[in-house]
Amino acid sequence: MAAASTAAAAAAAVATANSNGNACSAIRPFYWEVGDASGALAAGSVGSADTQTTYAAGTRMSIASASKWFYSTYFVQRTGGALSASDVKFFNFQSGYTGRGFSCQPGQTVQECVDLGSNGVYNADDDGMFAYGGAHMEKHASLNGLGTMNGAMLAAEIRSQVGNEIDFSYSSPQLAGGVVTTADDYAALLRKVLRGDLKMHDALGTHPVCTNPRTCANAVSAPSPPGESWHYSIGHWVEDDPEVGDGAFSSPGAFGFYPWIDRTKTNYGVLARSVANGAIESVYCGRLIRKAWATATPQ
Repeated sequence: MAAASTAAAAAAAVATANSNGNACSAIRPFYWEVGDASGALAAGSVGSADTQTTYAAGTRMSIASASKWFYSTYFVQRTGGALSASDVKFFNFQSGYTGRGFSCQPGQTVQECVDLGSNGVYNADDDGMFAYGGAHMEKHASLNGLGTMNGAMLAAEIRSQVGNEIDFSYSSPQLAGGVVTTADDYAALLRKVLRGDLKMHDALGTHPVCTNPRTCANAVSAPSPPGESWHYSIGHWVEDDPEVGDGAFSSPGAFGFYPWIDRTKTNYGVLARSVANGAIESVYCGRLIRKAWATATPQ
């Protein structure tokens, strides 16, 4: 993107993030960033008159389901991009290990988490069906040599493939939801994907499966925005709803942390905040920022 158009795109993104009349106004405070393979191109901390909380690039927070992209990126890298059919089922949440009420405890190992309650129970009726949840990745990790690892050991193992310069930890040994990190560090991961330094670049959007039980016979449950039908790829979403989707790849977390890579694999974005049940609202704001950037037009 030429300098002039980059400036226009940045101005449009800033105006959108700070607007008082769109979906972004409802989720303040938050931090946002848009960039490309070389670095951040526009960013900002949007405050709120209702709280003194401020989010910045270096604010550490639990990112919930945004953790999923870390584990899938790790494993794709570990295998050189050569996932087995079984791996794909686990990363597409079709393995049958749906773990109703799945959760892990701090201090556990991966295997101890698998063995907790019904976490490691195989449900034959769900085999081949998309059922969103953390148990798929936990079972997959236990089957692939990570069973004895606690949170600290997991972080070291994941970094061995995605990069030791990326700083993150695990609040519990939950591959699908336990990461604690910053927008800055998550952006570093996304930039490595964009550059092709990580094999996830070529895995983005591959093996997509339908996810909406209302529109797909092979789906059990999905937390995508109401009325929208997305696909799920290798540990990340494809925002390709036929009405409002733009094809971006993403991994929104329950606390409102929302990372994405655009459909063309040119730009990345991060929207960071920490609030209960904040995923969908962050998506609504984040994709407006993404559209503003792509069109150089405030949304």
